[in-house]
Amino acid sequence: MPVLKQLSTVVLDCADPVALAAFYQKATGWEITCSEQDFVSLGDGDSTPVQLAFVRVEGYRAPGWPDGAKYVHLDFTVTDLDGATEELLGFGASRPEFQPGDGGWVVLTDPEGHPFCLAADTSDTTGN
Repeated sequence: MPVLKQLSTVVLDCADPVALAAFYQKATGWEITCSEQDFVSLGDGDSTPVQLAFVRVEGYRAPGWPDGAKYVHLDFTVTDLDGATEELLGFGASRPEFQPGDGGWVVLTDPEGHPFCLAADTSDTTGN
């Protein structure tokens, strides 16, 4: 029997949890499940058991990209890679110059510099 039952929350360190949660709320459509000055979390109810949370860290420094100082990043699937990229850029994301993967995915950074990747959803089982 595993010791860890289920991943419940991915927590991102940041300087402004309220602002960063607002960015991800726009991007995901998820609801705020907890909001305090130094901590905010988002979730999608029962359909996604894992939440995203944001915690204030004094002296926060953004992770590096493309250097190895990023430690962890989020991956999201999207229906329209180009459309999602443009919409997220409009929400305040940035697109770093370095883009690995030969166009198979897009790397963006959120307003506090955390890298995240977008990939086209290839799970269409209808054959279309």
